[in-house]
Amino acid sequence: MTKAKPQAQQPPLTGIDDILRQAAGYMPEEDLQPLRLAYALAKKVHKGTRHRYSGHPYLEHVLAVTEILTAMRLDVATLTAGLLHGILKQKEHPVSQAKLREEFGEDVAGIVAGATRITAVQFNNRLAYQAENIRKMLLAMATDIRVLLVRLADRLHDMQTLNISDEESRREIAQETMDLYAPLAGRLGIDWIKRELEDLAFSHLQPEAYRYLMSKIQTSLPDREAYVERIKGLLTHHLRDSGLTNFRILGRPKHLYSIHKKLLVQNITIDKVYDKVAFRIIVGDVKECYQALGVIHSLWPPIDGRFKDFISHPKANGYQSVHTSVIGPNGDFMEIQIRTEEMDRIAAEGIAAHWAYKEGQAASPQDVKLFKWLKQLVAMLQELEDPKELLETVKGELYEDDIYVLTPNGEVKGFPRGSTPVDFAYSVHTEVGNRCSGAKINGQIAPLRTPLKNGDVVEIITSPNQKPSRNWLHIVKTSRARNRIRQWLNQEQRERELEKGREICERELRKHDISLKKLIKTGHLQELLKELACNSLDELLRKVGSGKLSMGALTRVLQPEELRREEEAEDQESALLEQVQKRQAKRSGKGGEEAVIVEGATGIPTKLANCCRPVPGDEIIGFITTGRGITVHKSNCANLLGGESERRIGVRWSGAGRTPFRASVQAVGENRKGLLAALSSTISNDDANIANLEVSTSADQARFNMVLEVEGIDHLNRILQHIRQLAGIIAADRK
Repeated sequence: MTKAKPQAQQPPLTGIDDILRQAAGYMPEEDLQPLRLAYALAKKVHKGTRHRYSGHPYLEHVLAVTEILTAMRLDVATLTAGLLHGILKQKEHPVSQAKLREEFGEDVAGIVAGATRITAVQFNNRLAYQAENIRKMLLAMATDIRVLLVRLADRLHDMQTLNISDEESRREIAQETMDLYAPLAGRLGIDWIKRELEDLAFSHLQPEAYRYLMSKIQTSLPDREAYVERIKGLLTHHLRDSGLTNFRILGRPKHLYSIHKKLLVQNITIDKVYDKVAFRIIVGDVKECYQALGVIHSLWPPIDGRFKDFISHPKANGYQSVHTSVIGPNGDFMEIQIRTEEMDRIAAEGIAAHWAYKEGQAASPQDVKLFKWLKQLVAMLQELEDPKELLETVKGELYEDDIYVLTPNGEVKGFPRGSTPVDFAYSVHTEVGNRCSGAKINGQIAPLRTPLKNGDVVEIITSPNQKPSRNWLHIVKTSRARNRIRQWLNQEQRERELEKGREICERELRKHDISLKKLIKTGHLQELLKELACNSLDELLRKVGSGKLSMGALTRVLQPEELRREEEAEDQESALLEQVQKRQAKRSGKGGEEAVIVEGATGIPTKLANCCRPVPGDEIIGFITTGRGITVHKSNCANLLGGESERRIGVRWSGAGRTPFRASVQAVGENRKGLLAALSSTISNDDANIANLEVSTSADQARFNMVLEVEGIDHLNRILQHIRQLAGIIAADRK
């Protein structure tokens, strides 16, 4: 049964005359001519076109978007771009970016292009398409933040009129709004857009919960209004008694989604949410903000940990206010915000207040500094290729800051709750993070895993010998820190694998009187790379160094014919093949006491291959070698993939023969004292012997390459299981 979709609320229709009248309220009449020209072009281009989400004429959509931008009192370039957004992707009446640049200027053309979604390029999946659209938008935002203001207004009207019947598509749009656009509005400080986007997305993602909360809020409306008036009366009386006269008190209900989150986090019912109303006191100046705070705290006891002073330490987007929560009348929790008129305007409009029309001047370069975090995010995005990692990084960066800490110079930095000095270090600079060896919090040395608190003053101690640890991934909260740590660890791992692979290859090549330099010079390297499915020499070396490519597979194709010192004895091979075929035909013999029986033949010597080291229990196959009998490999051994199929022969385990068998094993663990001893003890307790052992270490990791003597596959699997259970072991597998 298909769920009924929430009914979209169509905002009142707006005409160009309404927009011109509103814009004329804050800018000169002569500045409005671009809006008239833009409207005429939009009307022509969008004639007959319908909006994909609402089904209404597209021209109505661009007018509604522009009205939202006008309500924010934005400059004429932004309003013009609002009227023209979506025009570049029209196919019936195409308009080029060059034409927009010629008729409306560079700013308008740039904003329209940045706000246009990618449609012409085909992507292999929805995730890649979404990631590239976000990357494009954020790159454009880094140049001009007005791109995002247009996209936010566009998405707000999309959500207000979302009327498509496909539930899956509605939920996808709503989820993107909740994950990306609402947090972006929050980051820009445009609180009213953030709240409306969250509530609209909530209504589509969880329609039953939305309708339930809406009915409860509406039912309690009379009681809530009476409660608000009573509190406003009390506050007004006491504030006036303290000498304050120039103030306003507002009481507004919290939006539904914030109430929903509180119900989930605190696991309570709607009846237990006491602070469904947030009070705001608007005063004349900063001094009066703190005077009003003193009055409130003298009336009702404050709740520990719920006081935040964003006047002394503004948020990155310029937001300023004092927040406090108190236990009010009847034991109810009350949230109260105190700010000046200018702070209230910034709180409502956010960055839009900085881009609002200013007669005789453009937006100042200082406004752009509010978004240093955006430029850092864009720098990270340019390094990320995986769409999933890109989307996770963007979401992580858009989380609302819960705590605000200071540098020794007094600069304020915001972080998610639970962040540590390592997060702080990477927010300063990547190299500061990579070389972070310690931290001082409020002048005292503190461990790097210490959670930061509001108001902490943090100083990072660096050392040229320090480098990131894999353990840091478990203590950081910001995506920036996590990505930088992973980036460093991956680079270190690649360099280790490259060095080890080069060493192994050079050693093996010397056995055949060849070198990498000789392979490159003769041109045979390209053939080798093609045979082994590698794009470059570095990739081949890393595969060898990491164990992904065995030396057996490498040596099989290392020597071109002209570089081999001896030709294979074709006649000897043919004779052996003939001998095996005759014995298979006779179907005689069972292999005596050999560990491996050759199907249909006896008397042929067998040898277990060193490349894959099969043990009883493995599926095996024989390979006829020249003059050396039959080499027994695991049936999935990489060295057999390119071998001649006619030289393969069926073999099986006899259940008798020699013991023990040798198996190659690799274990990776933390580089810590005592791990090798514990590893050796475990293997010994399982009645196995270590025939060979190689250990390589880095700052935080140790790699053990071993050859174990075991009785068979069951014995080997039991040993591996016990190794994996050791404290400090990350992984253990057969090579």
